[in-house]
Amino acid sequence: MILNFGSINLDLVYRVPHLPAPGETLASSSFMRYLGGKGINQSIAVARAGGTVHHIGCLGPDGGWLREQIAGFGLSLDGIATVDVPTGHAVIFVDEAAENQIVLFGGSNHAFTQDQIDRALAQASAEDWVLLQNETNLVPYVAQTAKARGLKVAYSAAPFDAVAVREVLDHIDLLALNEGEAAALASDLGRGASDLGLDHVLITKGADGAELHSADQVFHQGSFAVESIDTTGAGDTFLGAFMARFVDGDVAHALEFAAAASALQVTRQGAAAAIPDKAEVEAFLRVR
Repeated sequence: MILNFGSINLDLVYRVPHLPAPGETLASSSFMRYLGGKGINQSIAVARAGGTVHHIGCLGPDGGWLREQIAGFGLSLDGIATVDVPTGHAVIFVDEAAENQIVLFGGSNHAFTQDQIDRALAQASAEDWVLLQNETNLVPYVAQTAKARGLKVAYSAAPFDAVAVREVLDHIDLLALNEGEAAALASDLGRGASDLGLDHVLITKGADGAELHSADQVFHQGSFAVESIDTTGAGDTFLGAFMARFVDGDVAHALEFAAAASALQVTRQGAAAAIPDKAEVEAFLRVR
């Protein structure tokens, strides 16, 4: 099982002719609202890829619609607390080239308590993984407590903050970042992915695929050529799908499966709603 201590957002998505420049006012050609947030996107990706996931998160009193959406994806609501601050949300601009620009409001995602974390970790077994991102508070506490309990910890270093990464490096087993984040971290630490002393470092490279640094071996995975409509949530889909298969022990298959899942996801609009299920990914791979 994967215990994901992750963000839950209301995504407000605006389609624009191009990403706005400083001081520019743009007319949007469409508006949609979606369930989003790096954490819940990753949990949905794990579940849709056939993995077992328990999401731990926080919603404000205004989060009723999001609860309905989460339940609709087949995830349990047992680990999701209601807190007295507004639900986190994201304002997302998507341009004609499918590139995006995102502004986050943390809100309820910063309302985790140590008691909530301790209760969730007390349910874990030794073979379970904990998954973390930078959109919630108390990330170092979760990582340290999980490791002290003998659990494996995977950490997505996004939104990127070098200080936040340094705080958890000694308490994680898998670090996931994109190519730009990996370069920024290497510049900050003075050492690259292979020199971090971690069991696994996963680096996604967009159209250039991904690579996993594990011990003395580097696994490479190319990307699949598709026509992108919206790249929002593609990285979350990749990581969630990867973790669902990675816990089974087949690294090469996990990378290929994740690449296919994220390729399918960007051909659809939205984030969580666009994540393909296991059958769709397997069908896609059969014809590639």
